[in-house]
Amino acid sequence: MKYFFGIALVVAAVMAGWEILAPEVTNIVFQDELHDMAAQAGAHIGLVVPPSDGVLRNLVIRKAEKHEITLDSAQVTVRLSGPPENPVLYIAVDYTAPVNLVVYSFARRFHPTSSGGRF
Repeated sequence: MKYFFGIALVVAAVMAGWEILAPEVTNIVFQDELHDMAAQAGAHIGLVVPPSDGVLRNLVIRKAEKHEITLDSAQVTVRLSGPPENPVLYIAVDYTAPVNLVVYSFARRFHPTSSGGRF
């Protein structure tokens, strides 16, 4: 009986750890996608005209939906600055992800950004 309880405790700890770490991993992947969006090579060398802030905001919201992150436009900050031949794109997102454990639930807050990558 002691072994069964020990195994059950280890399984519960692993499951709780996964529930806590899954949003963190999703945030890391999402932030990497924001970096990629801000550093598009075609636009950087002048082959593509950067879209408007609204179009970029909608693209970020759609990328977040692929990761099951629900955003509205107020949670996404997009700034396009610099000269037209070499614009700088900054994207920031502020969202919370729920963590549901069997006996306790809480929300993790995340702030991924593109870190001002070159467009």
